[in-house]
Amino acid sequence: MSQYGLSFAPLIPLWALGLLALAALALAGALIWRRRRGALWRGVALLALIGALAGPSLVQEQREPLRDVVALVLDHSGSQLFENRAAQTANAKKALQAAFEKLGGVDVKVIDVGDAPDGEGTRLFGALDNGLADVPAERLAGVVMVTDGIVHDIPATLPMKAPLHVLVTGHEGERDRRIVLKEAPRYGLIGKDVVFKVEVDESNGPGEPVTVTVKRDGELLTRVLAKPGRELKLPVKLDHGGPNVLEFEAEAMPGGELTEINNRAVAVVEGVRDHLKVLLVSGEPNPGERAWRNLLKADANVDLVHFTILRPPEKIDGTPVRELALIAFPTAELFGQKISEFDLILFDRYSNMGLLPPIYFDNIVNYVRRGGAFAMVAGPNFSRGDGLFYTPIGRMIPARPTGEVIEGPFRASLSEIGARHPVTRGLPGAAQNPPGWSEWFRLEQADVARGASLLNGAGGAPLLVLSREGKGRVALLLSDQLWLWARGFQGGGPYQELTRRMAHWLMKEPDLEEEVLRGRAMGGELLVERQTLAAQTGPVRVTAPSGKESDLVLASTEPGLFRGRIAHAELGLYRLRQGDLTALVPVGPQNPLEYRELVSTTEKLRPLAEATGGSARRIGEAGTDVVKLPRVVALGDSPSYSGADFIAIRRTESSIARGITLTPLAAGFGGLLVLLGLVVSAWLREGWRARRR
Repeated sequence: MSQYGLSFAPLIPLWALGLLALAALALAGALIWRRRRGALWRGVALLALIGALAGPSLVQEQREPLRDVVALVLDHSGSQLFENRAAQTANAKKALQAAFEKLGGVDVKVIDVGDAPDGEGTRLFGALDNGLADVPAERLAGVVMVTDGIVHDIPATLPMKAPLHVLVTGHEGERDRRIVLKEAPRYGLIGKDVVFKVEVDESNGPGEPVTVTVKRDGELLTRVLAKPGRELKLPVKLDHGGPNVLEFEAEAMPGGELTEINNRAVAVVEGVRDHLKVLLVSGEPNPGERAWRNLLKADANVDLVHFTILRPPEKIDGTPVRELALIAFPTAELFGQKISEFDLILFDRYSNMGLLPPIYFDNIVNYVRRGGAFAMVAGPNFSRGDGLFYTPIGRMIPARPTGEVIEGPFRASLSEIGARHPVTRGLPGAAQNPPGWSEWFRLEQADVARGASLLNGAGGAPLLVLSREGKGRVALLLSDQLWLWARGFQGGGPYQELTRRMAHWLMKEPDLEEEVLRGRAMGGELLVERQTLAAQTGPVRVTAPSGKESDLVLASTEPGLFRGRIAHAELGLYRLRQGDLTALVPVGPQNPLEYRELVSTTEKLRPLAEATGGSARRIGEAGTDVVKLPRVVALGDSPSYSGADFIAIRRTESSIARGITLTPLAAGFGGLLVLLGLVVSAWLREGWRARRR
């Protein structure tokens, strides 16, 4: 294909050429105004001379036409997986590619778009920009999007001359119900209510009240009725620290709906303690008393109530008990009215001196069995008749004293179970043999009746015993020598880490449970973790957000801890199950943007498409994957590229130059003849006029 044009290469500077042109025009104008003979021909001759100085050339270009480019954007996001949308998209792709091939001179650039990796919905226009990065704007003939119309990065305008056509999958009259979390706290106080605001939304307008089920960590809490379109406040009490997984699920629409996946909303609330209230009751004065007090007072989150006995029990002088205290010992208030307000009760070398009536010991037992935490540090009195074991508290003490006390140096060590128990597993220095901890010098001999011994003392005798009592928990330390670690004797030991873990276990910290199944999302992967006191564990049944089930085999990473990974985890809520243990793990955003709105629509993209001369229309029908596509035609520049039964692309007429030929018009013999001809013509014209006169 050849194209012709003119180009100029001035022989003198442009400013000089301009001045000459102005002078020539002025001279020709003056001659014409004075009616001088040959004025017009002289003016033409001068202009021709100036034109020759401009260096005109005839340009002949050999151009090769370029093929137009059409972007075919295919939506493969999560919302396209429902009903027949995916099949409709595949059929539309095939038919459109055939139609563009039939037009001729068109290259189709297919851009497949999935879910955004950050869970931020469908982003077709960002993918379009990336896909067209290597396509010149002048070659773009059109953009065709096959989508359900639910796009989350719609721009205000499109900076392109090509039309946008939107072909919407799905069908008219789709019905769907979804639950929306209007407000979800991220943190909450343990034992207190946190308030969630939810709303049930229906695509066909508000209907009858809907049952909403509320679950916490998979356990049913309540069912309430919610009016669609109205905000509902739901208070939920947090019962443990760490992540609390809350599920809010609206019942399915009668007669069926598009999907039930968005009938459920998930929120993860981190349970935190406001302040830890501890009651510390110390017996006769001993070196460990201050160690326990200093340890508890060092934590700003601990509200400590500490009472100590200032006189050993063997010193009897007949003084009334009520006169021995510096302040009145509020036994009725602490062990009667307010006992349930404490998170932990700790008795340190306390003996039954008659200060507490048996009814208060019964109150402590009931407090623990209802879910409280009790710890006891045994001293020499543990084996005597005035020891706490021989009070009602003995009913929940996990070890029975033998009456013997070992007096002599020994080093604490992990028992077989202690090496796997989360309270003692991996304690600093425990990996050495023997452990790199200082010696202790006294141990109360006892036989473990229930629970588990985590630390051993002299001769393998139990040193630290943990057990469950009803809904509560009990810890028994069979030596009063922990203060040696706190004082740094012989290098000390991990007393802070041990007591911290023990206290958190007593208060049911999820991370310190002996038998627990949990998971967490890490960089697109799902990490599954099984903590157990057993030497082996079986596979975990994993239910993906899509409903697909699989078995995950776990590998031992350290004693009592097994892990497995799921790569490329789906976005949504995973359910883990092994025997009686279950866990819920949200991957990505708890309520992905992709599933919040699922009813297909032409209205979101229609204004943008029509602004480019394109259109937005449906191509799918209910119950079938057959699509009804409009005709595809090609037009030149036009204000509109669509009609009732067709969509059009814009012919760009783009081309690339393959060769250029320049032919000078005012140089050489030909140019000289033209100039001489004009001058001679002017002279002859003037002479002819003169002879006529």
